[in-house]
Amino acid sequence: MTLSGKRIFLTGGAGFIGTTLCARLIDENEIVIFDNGHRNAIRYTDLASHKNLRFIKGDVLDYQSVLEGMKGCEIVVHLAAIAGVDDVFNHPVLTMKVNMLGTYHVLEAALQHGVKRLVDFSTSEVFGSYAFRVQEGDVTSLGAVGETRWTYAVSKLATEHLAHNYFKEFGLPTVSIRPFNIYGPQQVGQGAIHAFVVRALRGEDLVVHNDGSQIRAWCYVDDIVDGVLLMLTKPEAVGEAFNIGNPRSVVTVYNLAREIIRLSNSTSKIRFVVEDRTDVELRIPNIAKAQKLLGYSPRIDLEQGLLQTIDWYKSQLSGRLG
Repeated sequence: MTLSGKRIFLTGGAGFIGTTLCARLIDENEIVIFDNGHRNAIRYTDLASHKNLRFIKGDVLDYQSVLEGMKGCEIVVHLAAIAGVDDVFNHPVLTMKVNMLGTYHVLEAALQHGVKRLVDFSTSEVFGSYAFRVQEGDVTSLGAVGETRWTYAVSKLATEHLAHNYFKEFGLPTVSIRPFNIYGPQQVGQGAIHAFVVRALRGEDLVVHNDGSQIRAWCYVDDIVDGVLLMLTKPEAVGEAFNIGNPRSVVTVYNLAREIIRLSNSTSKIRFVVEDRTDVELRIPNIAKAQKLLGYSPRIDLEQGLLQTIDWYKSQLSGRLG
C-alpha cells in the first residue's frame, strides 16, 4: 500500500475521512486538499502547517476551480459530497446537485489532466433499507420517488455509473468505494457514534430513534483508509466497485449506545425519541470481493475502535466539539 512521490488531489479532504487519509500520505507525497471548509477536521491536527500540504478553498460545483486545482496531480480521491441524514433532508436539491454535478466536474477534470487513478466515494445506502451481507453485484435499491431519505443514495448511485462509464468510454482509471458506517477520531458533523460519545462524556442523555433495533456494521476509519490505499495501488481495482466495512462489528443502535456508556464510564441515560422518517433497518456488508482482489481485511474491532475514539474525544472536549 506504499505511495510516494505523488501529487494527490483530495476533494473534501478537510473532512473526517479525508484528514485521516491525508495524515497517512502526507510525509511521502504532495497533498492538495480542495474543500469548501464546511466540515473541518484538519483543525484537530497539525496537518495545516505541513510542508507537503496545499489547501485550496473551493467548491466542486465550480468546474474551472476544480480543473485548475487538479493541475499536475496523478491521483484523485473524490470525497466531497453533501452527506448526513439531516443535511440531506434539509437540502435535497443541493444534495443531488453537489453529488452528481460535482462528481462530473471531478471526473472531467481528471480526464483532461490524464489522472492515473481516481477513487470515487459512493455509499452503502445504494442497497436500500435492508442490506444483509450484500455483495457489489447485488441489485441496488433506488427507494420510493419523493422519499427524501433516498435522495443521497440515488445521487451516489448515479455517480457510480458515471465513474464506471468514464472508465469504459474514455479509459479513465476509476474505482468506486461503498463505505459502511465509518467512525473514529476527528469525526465532525453528523454520525451516531460522534453524537453518542460526546453526550456520554458530558453526562447527557443519549438519544436513540424509535426502539433502537436498527442493525449496523461499524468500520473504524483507519480500516477504510487501508481500503482506499489498496484501491490506489492495486491494478486489479480499476473499473470496479468495492464494499469496504467490517462485518464482524455488528450491533443494534440501542446496544451501541449502551456500549459507549459502559466504555466511557458515563452516567448518561438512554432516551428514546419517535422519529417519523424512513430509516435503514439492517446494513451488513459482504467484503469478499475486496478481500480477494485487494487483500483487504479490517483490523480494528468495535470495542477497540470505540475505546480509541472515546480517548480522542476526551482529549478534545475543551469546548471545541459539539
